[in-house]
Parts: sequence; structure tokens; C-alpha cells
Amino acid sequence: MIIHADGKRIIGKRDFMIFGHFIEHFHRQIYGGVYDPESPFADEDGFRTDVLEAMRRIRVPILRWPGGCFVSSYHWRDGVGEERTPSFDKAWRVEDPNTFGTDEYIKLCRKIGCEPYICTNAGTGTAEEMSDWVEYCNLESEGKNARERIRNGHQEPYGVVYWSIGNENYGSWEIGAKTSEEWGCLTREAAKMMKHVDPDTELTAAALPDVDWNIQLLKSCGQFLDWISIHEYWDPIHQTNALANYGVCMSYTADLEKSVRKVRGLLCAMDLEKKIRIAFDEWNLRGWYHPNVHTIRQGRTKEEYLYPRDDNDRNSSYTIADAVFSACFLNMCLRNCDIVGMANFAPVVNTRGCIYTYDKGIVLRSTYYVFDMYTNLLGDVVLDAWTEGNKMQAFPGREGESVEAPLMDVAVTAFSDRAGIAVAAVNKDCSSGQPLTLDFDIEGDVIIHTLNGESTDSYNDVDRTEVSVTERNAGVYRRGMELVLEPHSVNIICIR
Repeated sequence: MIIHADGKRIIGKRDFMIFGHFIEHFHRQIYGGVYDPESPFADEDGFRTDVLEAMRRIRVPILRWPGGCFVSSYHWRDGVGEERTPSFDKAWRVEDPNTFGTDEYIKLCRKIGCEPYICTNAGTGTAEEMSDWVEYCNLESEGKNARERIRNGHQEPYGVVYWSIGNENYGSWEIGAKTSEEWGCLTREAAKMMKHVDPDTELTAAALPDVDWNIQLLKSCGQFLDWISIHEYWDPIHQTNALANYGVCMSYTADLEKSVRKVRGLLCAMDLEKKIRIAFDEWNLRGWYHPNVHTIRQGRTKEEYLYPRDDNDRNSSYTIADAVFSACFLNMCLRNCDIVGMANFAPVVNTRGCIYTYDKGIVLRSTYYVFDMYTNLLGDVVLDAWTEGNKMQAFPGREGESVEAPLMDVAVTAFSDRAGIAVAAVNKDCSSGQPLTLDFDIEGDVIIHTLNGESTDSYNDVDRTEVSVTERNAGVYRRGMELVLEPHSVNIICIR
């Protein structure tokens, strides 16, 4: 395949928030994950220092919290102040101690140097409760909520810019699910009150690539919104944990831009494409495993609905397939940087996260290294690259059908502050190296960073490191230079 790029043909400047993350009160993400006062790795505030360091290394730009489905029955006041009473989490059917709440979350964001992004309760909550949360976080001293924050030891306002009205309130599984008409009314009133509290907030609302839902939402409150939310998990295994193999995972990459095209088209039709951007504020290849909860039939015993969640933390589940898919998704975000401004990998710690915790340390799963490479090596200017000769390959679909997808996936970036080009190049071929010819007008040395393992099933665990990043110098760049990308690999090619 030949890839061409002209430094004068620019799609746009990517927002670093496309490399964002997400954390929810589910299983071991918070308690026993990032927050574990009993761990020998805990700092003075109960946060695991090894996790904090890993998050800093991938430069987490924004962290969405507290959910997720959890938020649709969460009342934020239960998690602030000295006296906190445990509450029953009706979404996940466990008791939450409420020891990790708003103040602890803001402290976490400050420790890792990221923007907070708070998702509000639009299930059992009200527009007033949502706007009161903005008061608590952002007002200096006006009103009882800001003064409550001050009494809790936080004199200065938090200045939380990013807020989401609701989670997946379009879905029957969500507590407080709404019709499109109900949703339009609630989001309008919530957005109105939240903007009245702090006009500098940037608001998003739960949506999906559905014309009827989005038209009602945008007609009702498009004037208040800055973002529209999309969630996607491609491997739907909530009830079975029957993980798709490498070939099926590659079939999921056949048309990653489908949702963006649908939402972009609607925004353009309503003259909102310059005002509202897309936030993929939950995404991952694999859906979370939580059987007998989001179903009509509820599990009666913890063996039916709670203990199986431990299977989310089998590190052997997170292979080269997850890394290759994630890189393809991020490439899609880069190529659509004019309208996709945020994405939040769900979650960051444990469950399907890129960091796994155990009592003696952490494991960096294959997806962690994708973020390490993309945040630290790519440029901020996305070029309008075009390709020749990108082969199509038939991959097995989940239902046994044949799905054709491009064999290679690329995004080309430049730097606004220095000369150079950085190419994100993915070879999905499971068995063969693929040639990539570079056609750029640039000078410099070529350094290739490659994320890979011996096979598509390679993974990292407490007792093994099969997935890692290697670096090699390919020499001085010459126009028409050909490189061979390893099978099932993620590569960043730097020319500086």
C-alpha cells in the first residue's frame, strides 16, 4: 500500500481529549482499583501511586465519572461531607460505601493532571439536583451548595467545565429510561439550570446514532449543548463473556465511521455542526460482563450475578486483538477530528481497562501501550492523507458471515510546533507482514515504534509480558521508502 500526504492538506487539529478515559463505580474500578487505602501502594489520600503513575504516563487528558449505569440512581450528596452512609447501588446491585465521592474524584483528577468530566443522574435525579452539583463544584461561595463545599475543606471552586446530562437513558436497561420526548424536555430544563449556574460549562447529553432520538434532543435543547454523546462496544458479551477471536474483532473494524457519519449528517442538516461536537464518551472493543443484571430475569444469588464479574479481570482476555482494534478506533477519531473532539476508553482501571491492579502491583494490558504510543508520539495536526492499493480481506463475522475490511489502517499527523510527520499504521493481517510505501515531501530520520506480540493471542499478566513496544531506526527517509509492517501490529512511524 502507498500512503500520500501533503502538509498543506489538513483535516484539522485534533483535540487531545480523544485520548480520554472513564471510570465507574463497578466492581474493582474505584474500590480496589484506583482507590485502595489498605494497599501498600496507597498514598496519604488512599490512591494507588502505581496506578497514578501509569495514568500520568499516558497523559490522561480527561476522566469521565461516576458512570455509566451507576449514575442513574446516584445522588451526589451521599458522597460528600464527613458523615457518609453506604447506599445500595440499584444499577449493579451492590452496596457502595460512598467513601469515594466528588471531592475524592476531583483530587484524583488533580493528581494525574486531567480535566474532570462529571456525568449527572438523569435517571432518578432531577434538573435541580444536577444544577446543585454544578453549584457545589463551581460557585465561589454563593448558595448553600458552594458553602457546603467550603465547609468540607475546599475553599476554592473546582471549575469543572465538562458535564454530561445522563448516561444511556435511551436504553431499557438504564434506571430512569426515557422516551425521546421525555428526554428532550428533561435535558432542556437541566441544561438551562446548569448554564444559569455556570455559563462556562460545556454540556453533553446522552444520545446514540438514531435519527428520531437525536432530532427530538437537538430540537429541544440543541441551543444549550456543546457535545453529543455516543457509546459503542462492538463485542456484545454482557451475558456470556464469549470473547470474539482475532478475526471477528477485525471484522468489527470494517466501518468504524458509521456512527460518526450518521450523527455528522444530522448535525449538518440542523446547522449545528459548528456548535456541537461528538464525544465517544464510552467506548471499548469488549462489552462488560455482568450477567443477570440488565435483564428482566434477575440473578437470585451472588453466584449468578456478582461473582462472575471477576471474569472481566482475566488478563488473558486482553490480547493483540484489543490493541489492534483500539488503534483503528483512535485512527478513526483522528481522521474525523473536525467533529470528534472527545473519546473516553471505558474503563481505565480493571474490568476491561488498560490497567489491572493486584495486591503486589499492576499489569499493563495491550491497550495501555496503544495509548502510550498515541499520546506521546503522534502530532497534533491531522493531515488529509490518501492511500493506494489498500487490500481488502474477508474476516469472519460474529454470526459466521464474511465481512470485508481494509487490511491496513492509517492516520497521518504533523506537528504545529516543529517539523516532522508521525504516521499511525495498523496491519490487521494475522499472519503476514505488509509493505507500506511512504510518499511524503519531508526530510529526516525514520524511527519505527511497534506494538506487538508473538501471536494474536499474546497478552500480559502478573507472571508474563508477551506484549510490548519495540523501537528501531530505519535510516534516513527517502521519498518512496518502503517499510514492512509486522503482522497484527500497531506502529507509529516518526520522521523527524
